[in-house]
Parts: sequence; C-alpha cells; structure tokens
Amino acid sequence: MVVLVGLNTNRPAGQRSDLSRIKAWWRTLGGDRFAVLPPPTRGRYTQSDGHEDAAEMFATRGIATDTSFAYWHWQSHDAFARSGELTGVLYLHWGGDHATVAAGLGEGPPGYRIVDNGPRGAFQLDRVTVVDADGLPDPEDTAGVRQFLARVGEPRSRSTRATEYDPLTAAEERWLHDRLADPVDLDAAIHFTTPLERRRALTPDETARLLAAWRETYAGQLTAWPGWRSVLPALLRQEHPEAWEVAAELGADAAYALAAHPSPHSLELLRAWALTGDDGAVRGWFRAHHALREPDPVRAAATLSEELTARTAPETAQTGLLHALREAVTDEPDVRRPADAFFPLLLATIRFATDDRLPRPLRVAAAKAATAGRVREAAGRLTDAAAAAEALAAVERYETARDDLLAGTGPDLTGYEGGLGDIYHRYRALTPSDVQWLRDRLADPSTGVQGIAFCLELLHAHGEAAEADLVALLPRWKKELTKQYRTTYTEWRHPLVTLTCLAQDLGHPAAEAMLVWWAKPKPLWKEPTRLLTHLGAPTEEKAAELWEFIVSGGHDTGHLMTWVLLRARLDGTHPLHIAERLIDEPGIRPYVLHRVLIGVADPAQPLWHYAIDPRSHSWWHRAQEVADDERLSAEARAIGVKAAREHYVTRYPDQVRPALTEGEVKTAHAWLEARADRTAAD
Repeated sequence: MVVLVGLNTNRPAGQRSDLSRIKAWWRTLGGDRFAVLPPPTRGRYTQSDGHEDAAEMFATRGIATDTSFAYWHWQSHDAFARSGELTGVLYLHWGGDHATVAAGLGEGPPGYRIVDNGPRGAFQLDRVTVVDADGLPDPEDTAGVRQFLARVGEPRSRSTRATEYDPLTAAEERWLHDRLADPVDLDAAIHFTTPLERRRALTPDETARLLAAWRETYAGQLTAWPGWRSVLPALLRQEHPEAWEVAAELGADAAYALAAHPSPHSLELLRAWALTGDDGAVRGWFRAHHALREPDPVRAAATLSEELTARTAPETAQTGLLHALREAVTDEPDVRRPADAFFPLLLATIRFATDDRLPRPLRVAAAKAATAGRVREAAGRLTDAAAAAEALAAVERYETARDDLLAGTGPDLTGYEGGLGDIYHRYRALTPSDVQWLRDRLADPSTGVQGIAFCLELLHAHGEAAEADLVALLPRWKKELTKQYRTTYTEWRHPLVTLTCLAQDLGHPAAEAMLVWWAKPKPLWKEPTRLLTHLGAPTEEKAAELWEFIVSGGHDTGHLMTWVLLRARLDGTHPLHIAERLIDEPGIRPYVLHRVLIGVADPAQPLWHYAIDPRSHSWWHRAQEVADDERLSAEARAIGVKAAREHYVTRYPDQVRPALTEGEVKTAHAWLEARADRTAAD
C-alpha cells in the first residue's frame, strides 16, 4: 500500500527545474499590502540585507512603507543545486504582519508545500513526496529520503549536555540498515549511520566495514569524512581494538566521544588535548576525571584548574572548565524550557566566583560569566524564603568581590566575534585597568587580527591610543594587517583602517607608507575600505572625496558614518547634529542614515555595524538616547523611537545578548509606551 501525501517528485527529462518553477510561481505573488522581493543575488546575503532591499524597493516603486513582504536571501538560495534542483528546504523570510505574509504566500506552487513556522520563524518551502504505509520513501526519491532523514533526526529533547531522540520503528531501522549494505558508499553512508548510532544501533559488522572503507579512503585525514562522528562512538561502544588508534589520529575533535566512554586511556588523551586550551577537550577531561578519579565535582575542577595554570594553558581553558563544573552540579534544563529553568546554573556561577575551594583563575572565569541581575530577580520569585535569602546573599558576596576579580581581565579575543559584539557596551567607558589590558593585548605578538581590531578600535575611539600602540603594531602591519578581514557584522573597523587613522592623527612617518599601500589597486578587497581611512587627520579634501562616493550610490560599508564623524571633527560639533542635517537630503538612503544617526550617538564609541543590530544592548541604548535628546529635531528623535520600537528588547527579548532581566524588559516596554505618539517620518 502506498500513501499519497504529495506528487511524485522525480523530474522527467526536459521538465523545468525546481528553481524555474518556483520563480514562475513567485512572480505571481503580491497584492494589497503584500509584496515579494525579486530572487536574490549575492548582495542580499542576510536577513538585514533583505530588509534593506525591501526599503529600497518600496522607496523606488512608491510602495507604502508598512507593506508586508517576503523574500529569500543568498544563504537560503543554497537550497538549490547548480542544476536548479531543490536539494534542501528553501527558507522564505519576511517582514511586516505575519498573517498577511502567510495569506500572500498561500500553500505554495503545485508540487510543493509551505510550512508556516509562526511569527518568530521563517516559512519553509519544499517538495511534496510519496511514502508507503510505514511512512518510508522510495530510496530513489532524493527529496523523500531527505525529508525522512530530517524527521528521524529531529530531537525529542535537547540540552547543552545531551540530546535524546525518539526510538525508530522496526521498519525504519530495517530501511536504514538496508542502505548500509555492501558495497560501502561513504558519501551516502553518513546520512544513514547518524540516525542509527544516535540510537546506538550500528551493528559491529556495519561499523567494521565502515571503518575499513573510511581508513582506506581518508588515510592521513580521517576528520575529512564527517561520518566519523557516528563511527567512532560505535567503535568505543563495541570496544573495537582499533578504537584508540583512530581516536588518537582524530585528535581533540574526538573529545566528546571519549568523554562519553571514560577510561584511563580516554583520560590520558583528553588531558593532552585539554592542555592546549581546546574547549571540548577541557570539558571532556573534566567529565572523565570526575567519573574515574574524583566524585566531588568542585575538588575535581580545582585539581584540573591548578594543572591548567601550572601548564600555562590558555585562559579560555578555565572558561571551558567552569562550564563543565556547572553542568556537573546542576540538573541542566532543556534549552527550550522557560528562562527560570536556568536559575540553578546562574546561581552556581555566582557561587563559584566566591568559592574559596576553587583556584583564582576559575573564580575569575565565574565572575566574568556571572549575571547578578538575573539571579537577584529570580530569587525574588522563589517561594522558599530561606532559599531566596541564600541566593541574595550569594549575589552580595559576588558583588563585593567582583571588582577585585575582574581587574585587569578582558574577553576572549579568539572566539566567535559576535561574542565580542555582545559585550561591546561594557567598554563604553574605559577604566584605567581596561586601558592597560587593551594595550597589553596589542603589544602581545600572539593577539590575532580580530583581537587587534577590537582592542585598537576601543583605544582609538576613546582617544586612548598612543604612539606606543602604533609602534607595537608596526612590525605586523605589512605581513598580517594587510589581509582581508570582514567587518560586516562587527562594531569595529578593519584594524589597518584604524591603525592608518591613528598614524595620521599622530603625524607618524608610518602614515605615508600606509597611505601608499591603500592607494595601490590590489588587493581588490581594500578599494571601498580605503575611504574609511579619511577619518584620520581629516581635511576638507577628504570630506569631499567621501561625499562624492556616498551620493554616487556605492555600497555603504561605513562611508556615511565616516563622513559624519569626519565632518564633526572639522566643524567642532557633535556628529548627531551633522547626521540630523542629512534627513531628507537627496542622494542619502534613509535606512543608511538612520543607522548612522543611532551609531554616532556616542562619538567616543561609534557603532560600526552595517545595520542596526536588534539583539545588541549598545544599539538599544543609543536609540533611546537619540529619541530623548532634546537638542535634536522631532524628525531625528522619531528615528530613535522607530529604531527602539524595532529592537528585540521588547519584541524578542530572549534573543538579546547578554540576556535581559524581566525588570529590564518591563522598563523597556514602559519607555516605549511613554513615547507611543512619536514615529519616524516615512
């Protein structure tokens, strides 16, 4: 028996591709209060790009600015193969009113279906398929197989410690085993080994055959085959004689699997990797050590922390150890549960910051991660008075010790750059210890390009960058700082832009050599970025060249902000007033001006992100300040209110980083309600 849940998706020869059929349907959409953007080019890479494209299209075509719209961007476009075949779900993003967009998209084109993920998600477009009575696809139906694998790959529950999956039916398990029959096709096998081993269902015979093919095909580069993440756990679980040799060759990437199978051998490997600072290895080392040698988690963490310090492991290793310790002492919640479920984790962090049983480096890591406001707020909701009092006492102990613990410390400069953006607002005012820490990082040869960009921007913007900082970086600028470094998603500029500005401001001889490099035609990446160096030692000629580029309609990656800051320096006035004068100026795109107006609210720390970041504390505070600045016109202040209204602080507060307290969210709502009558001009 075959259950028809859609159309057979195997495309006959000569039939149009999925992409052409979807485009044809897309062109039929649109109507009252709903519009669709044309299919994307590489210039529309993110959701922010999509919203900017919509604003530009509305302005060009005279469409009302409150019209709802839908689009997909270039990252979503990866769902299509070069042939136009749909090889994955096509995510359709949107703006405006969710119900209007849902009605405008409808059910999708014939042969496809649209899944509505609600007001906080994107719509999904995919092909419809045929399954049998057991819910299984024809193995030759690539779309049906993909959808089946996505279904059995969806977790039943997920925490940061473990992920659980529903058991397979007998028919599903048999279907997956059939796909792994001889001969072994490693490229295909990965799709079927993963759902099986997640249920610990790979057989010894399957594992042995996969291992042989894997080691032969990927000799010397075992991690190049992603399927190893299923095969190694199976080897360890089945106590295969080659398991440890394979694990050693894989290196620290294998840490999670080894931690799940603790033994003296796994402990030895994990320790060696952990001392290099690898985060996963540090966590795995703790888990194995805790399981095998020290049942008390605090004593286990203290021992490992002391060894990390003695072996001069990177500072970030202490953070990984802290995370492992927190997991060990709390019942970690499912990541999809309410925020209050994380109270034990937050309270544990506060306590560890002042726990004298722990070495200072681990207490410092806890102090950096602590969120006193959220703990205090959650404690106020506890019904157990004694527990609430104890939690509040822990917060008081932490706040008393905090300044001493954090003096002369800073963030991890090597990690995800978005994490640095999340804490950028903490550096709006620099303490003497902040300045010294930033300078020390610039002088440290091990600081990478991202770290240099972050530290130099802060020092330069606050007027704290000195000739010593320039001199420390001069040996590195030609070999390291001339490399391309994307700053599209950051609050700081390319480090060579900032260094060139500093050299010009100081009148240092190195400025001439840097400007000569910027003037050369290659590498091509630097051409639009070159104009940002005009902020150093500003002149009327530089201002004129920047302005010419701005009104030409070229892609803005900080040019208007540079001009506003430059003009403010020349005129001796606040950059807000320069930006304000550009409202309704011909040739100035409103959405660019709006982010500049918010971004220059504090000229001692301008925000260089290419769009208003709705998840950022910095952008929220600047939007408020613009909205409440009595020196500004009603039009300028309305732009601030509009930016604040679109910020996630009130719309999606759980997406703001660092996390907000409920009190902060309520205060934000009250602030907006008090300004409900003020809106930005269209």
